[in-house]
Amino acid sequence: MTHESRQGEKRKERLLGATGIAIIALLALAWTWSIAYSTSAPHESDGEVDSSPSPIRAVTTALTTTGGPTAAYLTDATLDELEKRARGASGKLRVTTVLPDQVNNALNAIQNFSQVTLTPFSAKQNGRVGLYFIGNWPGERGRAGPSKAPGGRYANPRGFIQITPDNQDTRVSEHFRFRDFLTHDQPNVWPKYLVLEIRNVDKLELVLEDLARRGVDISGVTVMSGFRTPQYNAGGGNTGGRAGLSRHMYGDAADIFIDSDHNGIMDDLNHDGRVNADDAAFIRSSVDRVENNHPELIGGAGVYTACCGHGPFIHIDSRGYRARWSGTGGG
Repeated sequence: MTHESRQGEKRKERLLGATGIAIIALLALAWTWSIAYSTSAPHESDGEVDSSPSPIRAVTTALTTTGGPTAAYLTDATLDELEKRARGASGKLRVTTVLPDQVNNALNAIQNFSQVTLTPFSAKQNGRVGLYFIGNWPGERGRAGPSKAPGGRYANPRGFIQITPDNQDTRVSEHFRFRDFLTHDQPNVWPKYLVLEIRNVDKLELVLEDLARRGVDISGVTVMSGFRTPQYNAGGGNTGGRAGLSRHMYGDAADIFIDSDHNGIMDDLNHDGRVNADDAAFIRSSVDRVENNHPELIGGAGVYTACCGHGPFIHIDSRGYRARWSGTGGG
């Protein structure tokens, strides 16, 4: 090889080396920029800006994407954020509900927390799921819900939680179990089926937290009525005061009272020496504070007087818009 050829080969080697270094530098710069952007830059989704940091976006994906990642692929920060979201605003939730194709393996990493697989709504045939008589929702008969109800919350439920004698005591949250929300009928029919929107359990826990800060002993919280099947809502128990489109049928309502002295009726929460609707109104003021702080949980609060064999109580729901009323009867 001539001297000129050797010099040419060296120039080519230097040129290739410089080009390779430049490419590597560009890749490194792009990689660094993409990490910084994913950490701090806002993202648009359905016309809304998501300015959440990357762990929160990772958690959102984990919570909403079918076949989400297992815990082995999540960082400690992401797992912490995942648990924070799963526990709800109250931090006291212990379950979430998913359809069979929505099971998320990442949630299995959270201790003392369960995914409950719903029996799909399509399993209901002729008003029954198995032997349990449920009836039919207004939407099945072509009756539209109120136009003011946002988010389709008067649509048919996604599915049902199957309740057996063995799992009825499963804690949904710190203060509530599945059995607290069961319809009060068909005592000898098992399994039973429950519609329960976890957001309302979260709201109930926040209301209890607010009451506790006000000095109330909340240990005796009692759910007088939780989920009501459409057939029971129409004709079971005391039907006075019930709405044809009651939120109880949609699993996001509960009638509660505080009975920490265990005498079967509401405690004297406002310490005026009497037990009446004013004590239910005392709870309603906590509902107002919770909704002010958590507008995503806005809904109804109805104060009910003692009547028909029961003491005063309050109806609390998370229908998606504010409603307030007073009355008697079944809530």
